[in-house]
Amino acid sequence: MWPGLLNPDGSRWHYLDTAATAQKPQVVIGAMTAALGANYATVHRGVYARSADMTLAFEAARRKVAGLIGGDESELVFTRGATEAINLVAQTWGAANLKAGDRILLSTLEHHSNIVPWQLLRDRTGVEIDVCSITEDGLIDLDAAERMLTPAHKLVAFAHVSNVLGSVLDAPRAVKLAHAVGAKILLDGCQSVARIAVDVKALDADFYVFSAHKLYGPTGIGALWAKPEILDAMPPWQGGGAMIDRVTFEKTTYAPAPQRFEAGTPAIVEAIGLGAAVDFVEGVGLGAIHAHEAALVSKAREALGAMNSVRLFGPEDSAGIVSFALEGVHPHDLGTILDEEGVAIRAGHHCAQPLMDHLGVPATARASFGIYSDESDIAALVRGIERTKRIFG
Repeated sequence: MWPGLLNPDGSRWHYLDTAATAQKPQVVIGAMTAALGANYATVHRGVYARSADMTLAFEAARRKVAGLIGGDESELVFTRGATEAINLVAQTWGAANLKAGDRILLSTLEHHSNIVPWQLLRDRTGVEIDVCSITEDGLIDLDAAERMLTPAHKLVAFAHVSNVLGSVLDAPRAVKLAHAVGAKILLDGCQSVARIAVDVKALDADFYVFSAHKLYGPTGIGALWAKPEILDAMPPWQGGGAMIDRVTFEKTTYAPAPQRFEAGTPAIVEAIGLGAAVDFVEGVGLGAIHAHEAALVSKAREALGAMNSVRLFGPEDSAGIVSFALEGVHPHDLGTILDEEGVAIRAGHHCAQPLMDHLGVPATARASFGIYSDESDIAALVRGIERTKRIFG
């Protein structure tokens, strides 16, 4: 079921890097193989039957992906990933609506993909960026955010779940705080959509972004969801085929959203794979996934917390992610030794250098869980850490 979890000799690979990218179930691999082979054709263009069938499958995938987060298919744009989705918002909605004197509120724990696009926009428009602190246990400090927000703030952009700390944002409160001052809110759902149930309409979010490859789907595709009235008012950001209504050398008119934002031949096979991943996740159930990962996080934190030389980061109830540091050992060295033990973790700054600065460390080690993780992975992690301690004395 999980071919990526097997070593060449057939033994289990202890994969603890799901927050970086999730392994793919065979059902996703199978759906993509069929889409790339026996079922393959272009979409939205051909008048022949297989193209029509593939178009139906492609748009069915859009419907599934939108439904996963409680949205409608007309509100969901396929992108190359969450990074492109945030850049799309920055370069279209942001460029059209933000100006010098306006302000954006981010948090200390944001991924670089939710920092750099806004800095690029700042350099173009003169908009100012403010940074909200985090609490001692690693949550975005919404009390601080409430004190900071003013009518000059036009956008709040927060991670729904931290990719380093696993801390879960109180999203309903964050949305209310943003809207109370007239700001829009963008939520980075990369680490949330595969772990917790999301309903963008119940949340009243304005923008929601995520990537497929962290959702047990393929790389190279992700999604932007936005409220329809916002999406309809956003100008196109890339020109080409599929995003047009009528082209002349004098003037071009554009297709309605979401097609207006999907220039060129789309990632057909990847969309089919993402649709299959959504089916798989919904078949397992997000409630069951969250409970499974929560139990593993609790056991991992208990085991690591029992080691005097280990410093844990983030809250006790982190969502599927445990970040830590081993005294006297750089995370890269730890990751290398763990790899020799058949354990894969992430070691580094996790594309969150401002957070590393806040924590006072150059990097952390991160173990992250998925549907396929079990207690044997934790046991292997602990054995690898004990071996590392012996090596470093």
